[in-house]
Amino acid sequence: MNAIITEQPTLIQQPELIKKTNSIIEFHSVTKKFDEHVVLDQLSFNVQQGEKVTIIGPSGSGKSTVLRILMTLENIQGGHIFIDDEPLWHEKKNGQLVPASEQHLRRMRKKMGMVFQQINLFHHMTVQRNITEAPIHVLGLTKEKAVKRACEYLELVGMIEHKDKYPSQLSGGQQQRVAIARALAMRPKIMLFDEPTSALDPELVGEVLAVIKQLAFQHDLTILLVTHEMQFAKEVSDRICFFDDGVIVEQGAPDDLFNYPKEERTQQFLSNFLNH
Repeated sequence: MNAIITEQPTLIQQPELIKKTNSIIEFHSVTKKFDEHVVLDQLSFNVQQGEKVTIIGPSGSGKSTVLRILMTLENIQGGHIFIDDEPLWHEKKNGQLVPASEQHLRRMRKKMGMVFQQINLFHHMTVQRNITEAPIHVLGLTKEKAVKRACEYLELVGMIEHKDKYPSQLSGGQQQRVAIARALAMRPKIMLFDEPTSALDPELVGEVLAVIKQLAFQHDLTILLVTHEMQFAKEVSDRICFFDDGVIVEQGAPDDLFNYPKEERTQQFLSNFLNH
């Protein structure tokens, strides 16, 4: 499991800078560094409620860092982020924004579910218990309600018949589908997918992408997806953001960005994946 980073950002924004919008995710001039290396450079972008946004770009461009920051697995060195009109890495006290407490971060995490590149199921637990554990211990559901919810989402991802198996008895694609059900069981407002098929054998990729496509088309979830599956991104997204060197070089509707990219850097990147 990935450890939660609890070190807080030092930047304090004044309350007069805070403005409500219709966006469920907002990045305002966010800076992220690893030592002296700038990973996100004054990044600003919004995601609307129910919007499906895919982030593409070369390795090291900051794509996955965006998701890890949203899940509070990485902190920020500058700027501020809002989730559903609430500051993520800060909280209001005495009319000021101060670094967020662990209690605030825990509450904000409940708004989001994340599916990682590496499948991180608990291998000593059955599929069903993998899904019921957090709803019981984090959300306070009874075991009966948690089991009912687990079955609901296992049915959704086509894994209900495997509920009593252990992860080692499943294929990689099946494990990733369970991981999606586990994230959904927390009833998040936002689903984050970080290269969810990159660790899978090619023949297993399709089954996971099919589940994500179903979520995108049939459920009112806000989805932020990082992927190298360009055709899938084109099919499932309302908007594509091309990242490079920690900034958004270009963004737009899938047909526009893939077929008529304006920026030379976007054209260079897409030429490796698409034929124009």
